[in-house]
Amino acid sequence: MTISETRSLCVANCQYTALADERATLDQVLPMIAEAAQKGAEMICLPECATRIEPDRQSLLTNSETETESQSLKALQHAAKTHGCWLMVGSLMLRAQDHHDRMVNRCFLIQPDGQIRARYDKIHMFDVEVNDGQKYRESHSFDRGHQAVLVDMGGWRLGLTICYDLRFPHLYRQLAKAGADIITIPAAFTRVTGEAHWHPLMRARAIENGVFIVSPAQCGTHAGGRQTYGHALMVDPWGRVLNDAGDSQAITIATLDFAAVKKARAAIPSLGNSAADTIDLKVF
Repeated sequence: MTISETRSLCVANCQYTALADERATLDQVLPMIAEAAQKGAEMICLPECATRIEPDRQSLLTNSETETESQSLKALQHAAKTHGCWLMVGSLMLRAQDHHDRMVNRCFLIQPDGQIRARYDKIHMFDVEVNDGQKYRESHSFDRGHQAVLVDMGGWRLGLTICYDLRFPHLYRQLAKAGADIITIPAAFTRVTGEAHWHPLMRARAIENGVFIVSPAQCGTHAGGRQTYGHALMVDPWGRVLNDAGDSQAITIATLDFAAVKKARAAIPSLGNSAADTIDLKVF
């Protein structure tokens, strides 16, 4: 039975602590994919920086491959095909194909046959200081994306975003107005900002757009001392948290019901009621 026939979708979030060693991280991730598939997941979601978090910018660049060279991408494509599932790879840290001194933070949606269905390059660069002892300057190393991505996935329409994108609601409104039923927000959220903002922002993006939000997450302490928040979430279109992975390695699974999207949007049709594009601003 296809996804479009059932109008429901069994989704798994994988939460773990990515290492600096890509192969060692895959040794954690591949068994999690197998376990999630065995439990019935039709779509399995991995966090941002899915295969590694490096201690510094130079290590990140030195150890990076282009998309065509990436052995991790090939391994993940093989896993999707082996288990016959959709695999949303939150992001891989890759060398830019044409500028080898620059990188891209790229999400992949892999089909059950192992082929890449869609790619999304993170649009909003994380250039901040959050009082955790580290400075984050993604724009110094990464080329940002310039295009929102919406994918038809067996009757569901999936919007792809990454981590810091969460703080820019116009992107989510654009995806929802284009027909998104689910929007993924894979993340490596810092512990400091996660404790303050993670849950309210995830629920807000679900509520204001009437969509399911699926946010696989990194957790724990990584190379170089970086700490990520965890708490991978699935939130329904009414803003209810369906599951929360807590702060340690976990697989969480939920069955998403397509009817919930229609019900939430019928109750509060904010996508159709918005006047923001037509009003004037008066400044005094």
